[in-house]
Amino acid sequence: MAADDFAAGFSTANRLYARGKFADAAGLYQKLLASGRVSANLLFNDGNAEFRLGNNGKAIAAFLRAERLAPRDPDIRANLDFVRKQAGDNTAPPVWEDWLGQLTLNEWTCLAAAAFWLAFLLFAAAQIRPALRRTLRPAAALSILLALLFGSALAAQAVVHFSKSIAVVVQPRAVARSGPFADARQTFAARDGAEFPVLDRRGNWVQVNDSGKFGWLSSGQIAIVPGA
Repeated sequence: MAADDFAAGFSTANRLYARGKFADAAGLYQKLLASGRVSANLLFNDGNAEFRLGNNGKAIAAFLRAERLAPRDPDIRANLDFVRKQAGDNTAPPVWEDWLGQLTLNEWTCLAAAAFWLAFLLFAAAQIRPALRRTLRPAAALSILLALLFGSALAAQAVVHFSKSIAVVVQPRAVARSGPFADARQTFAARDGAEFPVLDRRGNWVQVNDSGKFGWLSSGQIAIVPGA
């Protein structure tokens, strides 16, 4: 989709939303997302439209994806927390994960690289100008410490980004089964908007964990949100 067409479609969807035509707006937002031009603003507006339609799960999935792109946006965080409460869920990530999520993977990469190159330049300057070694030593030590800290944070965030996905229930009631097939016995039921960590995938089925209860959900019952 060309940039001009995308911008026109986004404006049209926003006008539909402003006129209270939430279903039409949500449909157009989804069409724009399917084009591959994903942005935090588009996902945020899509989440608002889905919430207006009473689709808590779809709204949560959209806000989670928007938060991945703009982790420090207060409006996204506020709306996500609000819809979670409406869905009867107070899901919150661990404190360390929430701290890491304040920056994107690219931002952690830039910080780690900047600290590393600063340390390298300081050590190089100390070798070139021995008289400056005593003066540069504290700054070089601090740079090394920061490089290690940011590098560790980058590694932890990369693990979350590439391995931790969330399954959000997008139907009024989803049934988890003991195996990845429709005839398997039911292990538990989940409401619209429930969030589960993804453990495994087999075909059109996803294994999740609900407070120690394991089950398989079909792809039609959920939306998968990639890691942060």
